[in-house]
Amino acid sequence: MALDKTLIVIVGPTGIGKTSLAIELARHFSTEIISADSRQFFKEMEIGTAKPSPEELAAAPHHFIDSHSIETLFSTGDFEIQALQLMEELFKKQDLLIMVGGSGLYIDAVCNGLDDLPDTDLIIREQLKQELERDGIESIKQRLKIHDPEYYEKVDQANPQRMVRGLEFFLSTGEKLSSYQTNSKKQRPFNMIKIGLNMDRSALYKQINLRVDKMMAAGLLDEVKGLQSYRKYNALNTVGYSELFDYMDGNLTLETAVDKIKQNTRRFAKRQLTWFRRDDSTTWFEPNASEAVILHINRIINA
Repeated sequence: MALDKTLIVIVGPTGIGKTSLAIELARHFSTEIISADSRQFFKEMEIGTAKPSPEELAAAPHHFIDSHSIETLFSTGDFEIQALQLMEELFKKQDLLIMVGGSGLYIDAVCNGLDDLPDTDLIIREQLKQELERDGIESIKQRLKIHDPEYYEKVDQANPQRMVRGLEFFLSTGEKLSSYQTNSKKQRPFNMIKIGLNMDRSALYKQINLRVDKMMAAGLLDEVKGLQSYRKYNALNTVGYSELFDYMDGNLTLETAVDKIKQNTRRFAKRQLTWFRRDDSTTWFEPNASEAVILHINRIINA
């Protein structure tokens, strides 16, 4: 692949307007969008993942939206392989592609490659799985927080698979998983321009709260009820679904569950910003600054 190919990467917290910017850029540059949102892959999850609307999907070609079933295990490594294969094909007809999403591990997998990690103990993995099923996630989270606080802080704490993975790695190797991550970057056969979106924190939080209210009005509770038989799958251990399962189990009132969705989404947005700010090659913009973003991209490409 020629090195004159460029991947534009759009990152930022949930609910800030990454999809709108990606579509505007895709239309401006006549190109295609690769989604790097780890929940929008799953076709059974619609409202709670804030997927692009049918109108937005029609406005520009999208990839990795509704591409998999929640019954399918689709790991970060799988995404790295499939996304790079897709990009190799798309770059044959495009000089520029857009990747957009808020899932930092998936973005990093494509941009930098995954680290080569030592093998872990499968017996420990099974023991932790049994502990999770028996006691829930809380004890695993607390142990992970003690043994690898750096990993604990930067991953999605609502994702049991990630929590178990971090603790499993430490108990197997005696080393922190965080110390292995982003140690070395793999060279990619394309250039990258990284765009970050951020805004006033209180305004973002208001936007998130409003979006949760819109999701509930759009039928999120009915969507979650329809997924009851799938709830054992890891994809559904995520904000917006876990809280409503708790409501359905009688552990929360509906009002409390909705408040928890808002609170957990705000916390997730804060962790996303912490993750993306690590990368000093990202240039940050306000969400509605598309003209400035296009000027920035053109300046880099022309240089």
